[in-house]
Amino acid sequence: MQLSDLTALSAPESGLVVVATSRADASIQSSLVNAGPLSHPVTGEEVLAYVTYGRAKLANLRLRPWTTITARSGWRWAAVEGSVEIAGPDDPLPGVDPGAIPGLLRDIFVAAGGTHDDWDEFDATMVRDRRAAVLVTPTRLYSN
Repeated sequence: MQLSDLTALSAPESGLVVVATSRADASIQSSLVNAGPLSHPVTGEEVLAYVTYGRAKLANLRLRPWTTITARSGWRWAAVEGSVEIAGPDDPLPGVDPGAIPGLLRDIFVAAGGTHDDWDEFDATMVRDRRAAVLVTPTRLYSN
């Protein structure tokens, strides 16, 4: 299985996938996000990326930088497990210029199937919400 198999399943659903992170008590926190394939901004390797904000997911990923992401279509499903890197206003990523973050967030949004009529408005929302890029390097891929 390849990362493209997972993204093919999520593409008809606007890139929607379920992201699972681990809380401090080892329970699982899950949420729905739009994710897409992207070249890592430092290494150039293919990663699965999404944009997020808020306390729970980012706090979990900062302390335990791994995740499982699952896509499904009907009875077909695929999952990727991997290590996480975060790039955002509160999470500088070595090798990524902070001025490049707005472009990175746009690239992720588009990779996940998004479009926007006003990129200036998009950028302003990303800054206001302190959104960050989550880059998942696959370590395990599996499906039915």
